[in-house]
Amino acid sequence: MGTFDVVSEVDEQEVKNAVDQAQREIANRYDFKNTNSSIELNDLTITMHTASNDRLDALRTVMEEKLVKRGVSLRGVEYGDVQEATQNTVRQVLTITVGISSEKAKLINRTIKEKGPKGVTSQLQGDSIRVNGKKRDALQEVIAMLKAEDIGIPLQFQNFRD
Repeated sequence: MGTFDVVSEVDEQEVKNAVDQAQREIANRYDFKNTNSSIELNDLTITMHTASNDRLDALRTVMEEKLVKRGVSLRGVEYGDVQEATQNTVRQVLTITVGISSEKAKLINRTIKEKGPKGVTSQLQGDSIRVNGKKRDALQEVIAMLKAEDIGIPLQFQNFRD
């Protein structure tokens, strides 16, 4: 009986590296001079602070480019509302989600039951979903199906065993 785990994880060091690279870029770019733009990381929460909405859009673009370049999926990024801050500035909070929530786990389990091959079962185990199947081809088919399906979170597949 073969198994594998479906998880949703983010490498926190890569997020930190992406924020550091974005901070360096905005410090050197001409269009960010005298805008008091900043990017701060606290756990997996990124706070962007700048002078105007158009600068915030540019700041968000720089941050997204750096995250993608470091291999962090944008599917796991939740954007907060743009807030007015002190001295006519704006800020926005980005939260990077980790783990599979209960409603996403139900969606994944339902998708595997409805669209998956026969003989494949899945069950929730903490922050991961264990998928069991008799044939290796059926398990690989489930992986391909979940990659094609838009679940809304980044998925990784670990512990593949025959």
